[in-house]
Amino acid sequence: TVDIYDYGITPEGTFYYVMELLNGIDMETLVKRFGPIEPERAVFMLMQACHSLHEAHRRQLIHRDIKPANLFVCQYGEDHDFVKVLDFGLVKHDEAGDEADPMLTREGSITGTPAYMYPEAINDTSPVDHRCDIYSMGCVAYWLLTGELVFTAETPLAMLTQHATAEPVPPSERSELEIPAALDDVVLACLAKQPDDRPAGADELAERLER
Repeated sequence: TVDIYDYGITPEGTFYYVMELLNGIDMETLVKRFGPIEPERAVFMLMQACHSLHEAHRRQLIHRDIKPANLFVCQYGEDHDFVKVLDFGLVKHDEAGDEADPMLTREGSITGTPAYMYPEAINDTSPVDHRCDIYSMGCVAYWLLTGELVFTAETPLAMLTQHATAEPVPPSERSELEIPAALDDVVLACLAKQPDDRPAGADELAERLER
């Protein structure tokens, strides 16, 4: 998780914060510039993002805007492909199963990034909880492995509708890389329409990726 060192308000009234300097590239730019990522490398990076999300979820914080542009791959000391999770600007506190905060789903339907948004954002049959981040992680994994979005559409609303209703094609069928069937299964599990059908948490997702 990105480190924030300081924050405050300037004499002119402008809010500011000071974060660590990161030397690297975000996952969206990485794939656009170099193409799909080999499965072993993608798994290595995704597991690190899971560690950050697990830390947040343990504190009842839901990110709600997991996407490649918010996952930064950097050189960190002597380590390469060190992943930092950025931009907790849409974070929500998970209150008692989320039902204590009726605005959670309603806000989720108009904030975030449609290409990586969970079905619960427009389908009010399921409350929004930490498993929405698991769905978005599945979208990120799909992008890393294929260089393609899970769904494409002409409008944001049409794209959201596909996330809520359409079944995704396995990554292996849309990638130039050889993707193991087991990794296909993990990604598709993250992309399940119903939260109960996804990995229960970021820690479980990390364990499945490690296997």
